[in-house]
Order: sequence, then structure tokens, then C-alpha cells
Amino acid sequence: MKLVILAGGLGTRLEERTVEIPKPMIRIGGKPIIWHIMKIYSAYGINEFVICLGYKGEVIKDYFYNYQMKNNDFTINLKDQSVKYHNNHSEDNWKVTLVDTGLNTLKGGRLKRIEKYLDDGINLLTYGDGVAEINITKLIEFHKSHEKIVTILGVHPPARFGELITEGNNIISFEEKAQTSQGLINGGYMVFDKELFNYVTEDEKCDLEIGTFEKLTNEGKMAVYKHEGLWACMDHERDVKYLNGLWNKNEAFWKVW
Repeated sequence: MKLVILAGGLGTRLEERTVEIPKPMIRIGGKPIIWHIMKIYSAYGINEFVICLGYKGEVIKDYFYNYQMKNNDFTINLKDQSVKYHNNHSEDNWKVTLVDTGLNTLKGGRLKRIEKYLDDGINLLTYGDGVAEINITKLIEFHKSHEKIVTILGVHPPARFGELITEGNNIISFEEKAQTSQGLINGGYMVFDKELFNYVTEDEKCDLEIGTFEKLTNEGKMAVYKHEGLWACMDHERDVKYLNGLWNKNEAFWKVW
């Protein structure tokens, strides 16, 4: 079982920061938010990741290619370029596959383009900008027990997001980015069967929320895992300050490692 992270968007609401780096590389407590997301999943035994790159994907590639150097103290012998690391990080068991899925490709197209890197059966999917106080094991168990193609985490959001209309544990309407929201939205933590790939194509205009999830909802093949815990996404500058404030006060609700 692997985690797919959609990390290719432009991050236009944070354009002052994303002029130089992609949104998943914006830092919380000195570490990119994508690192925090991966640490959440790793705490539940998910240590293989497939990252869908797009806008400034080379920045994310550089971070992981040079992970040892960026996360350890070291001594370098300039004569022979040998390096001795003086401390260790705790991500030695991570396997990270980085895939360029196109600059302008929408989420469904990005997902389809990494199909060959995934395991058969169940895999996981999330965006590169959200953290949650979520038990990943329980989310997976819920998905297995409801026999749907996709299960998404339903969270209570600010009103600026879209809304999921539910009946029991089934999604009956998927309204993306409505002007007001009284119910649940897609919190970005998802579980899916590989049958999902029958609903997406490599076309860069193939989306997930608009089109794919709407079709799956109409066919009764989506479920929602209702989340009553804390959740936040890095969508605006105020979110960056809020998440860093929590981390600096040792109140990061997503820190389960």
C-alpha cells in the first residue's frame, strides 16, 4: 500500500511564497508541509510514497535527492568529496518515487500518469497542503468495510470550501467549492481501489473533484469517513502563520510521531 501525494499545483493564493517554491515545500517549524504529511502516514506504517510533480517539481526532487545533507550535520572532505554524517534522521525506511506529471495537468490526469508505480488493490491519496488529527489505520479499515471505490475524509471546514452531502456513510452529492458550507468537505485524506483508474485518463484536463468524483457519487461508489478531529490546510498566508504558531507552541495536533 502506497500514498500518492498530489503536489503539482500552482498555489496561487500563496503566490508571494510560491514564486520560488511549490506550495508543498512551504515550511512548518522548519520542515516542508509535505514532510509533515508524510510523517503522519509513516506513523501508521505507510512508508512508500509517490509524489505527483508539476509546478517547480525540481525543488521537491532536490529536497529528497539531497535529504541526508538537508537533514543532518556532516563533514565533507574537500580533497576526495567524501562525506561523514554526524547524526541520523528517522526516515531511513522511506521510499519516495518522484514523477513529473505535467505542468498544467489536473488531478485526475496526474493520478492516472502514476498508475504503474502503485500496488494492486488499495492505495492512499492526499493533497500536498493539509494536515489532520487522523488515525490512518481506522480510515483504511473503514474503506475496506464499505466496499466502495473511493473513501474520502469528510471534515468540518470554513465556509469558503465546497460541501459533501451525505446519507449515512454514502456521498449523495459532491458540490465543489460552494460559496457557503454547513456540512462536510473533502479533507484530502483518501483511500481508493485501483478500479478508480477506470474513471480517469492521462489527459491533462481530467480532474478528480469535477467529473470523476461526481460520476462515482452518482453511481453510489463513494463513501465518506466523517472526521470529528482537527484538520487544517495551507491555503492562505494566515494558514501558514496559524500552523507555524501551533508548531512553535508544541500544540501541533497532527504530530503523532
